[in-house]
Amino acid sequence: MFIHSLPDGNPVCIQLEQIVKLWLLTSVLVIGLHVSQPSLSEEIWKIASLNWEPYSSASMTTQGNAIQKLRTLLKQRNITLLVDFYPWERAKRVARSEEYVGYFPAWPEEVLDGFVASPTIDWSWIGVLKRADKGLEFRLLEELFTGYKVGMVSSYVYPEEIMQFTRGSEHNIVYAPNEISLLKMLVAGRQDFAITDPNAMIYLSERDGIGEIELVKTLLQKELVIAMRDGADNQHRIELINELLQDDED
Repeated sequence: MFIHSLPDGNPVCIQLEQIVKLWLLTSVLVIGLHVSQPSLSEEIWKIASLNWEPYSSASMTTQGNAIQKLRTLLKQRNITLLVDFYPWERAKRVARSEEYVGYFPAWPEEVLDGFVASPTIDWSWIGVLKRADKGLEFRLLEELFTGYKVGMVSSYVYPEEIMQFTRGSEHNIVYAPNEISLLKMLVAGRQDFAITDPNAMIYLSERDGIGEIELVKTLLQKELVIAMRDGADNQHRIELINELLQDDED
């Protein structure tokens, strides 16, 4: 112990253990405050997304393959990516808030007014699928829409290369609200074919054990982009993502 004498001569004993404990407590608090504070150089981007496995998903460890690619890209500039998952139409609505950078992953056709498309982050495909036990055939897309019931997702904006063949055959199109509903409708026989991303439908079929699905024909390879909110506060992010993707190409 340390002994200190006051002017009146009365000794005051300060326990060494108390000093050590006080020092340790102070050190822990200081370190804790330092760790809890985000780095001043760190930036956080928040995007709105949908559950569209395997590209984006709240239930996947990586939050989806496309999300992981974007997260890895942003880490090059010490940017942390946060993702909120919604039904697709709602994701597009909430992304108009200044809280969000935009919504992702989107086909270029799905970039709404008030947003601008980033360069390509990842790729998806659009194809025609059917039940494996159905011996159905077609040669041309025009034959597909005029001769069969075709399932599509109502919230997706399909490319004009496909939509041009639907005109005049609207009565043969069966719309589903989302990917899992499209799969279930196909398996139940409510439609003969489905047009969607084959990776997404086959992933859900295998994950949930719903039917035997096969790809009949791949129609298009499609870019997956960020629909970035076109606000004054977001312009530096738009420029930054362009720079990052240009650097990757170089």
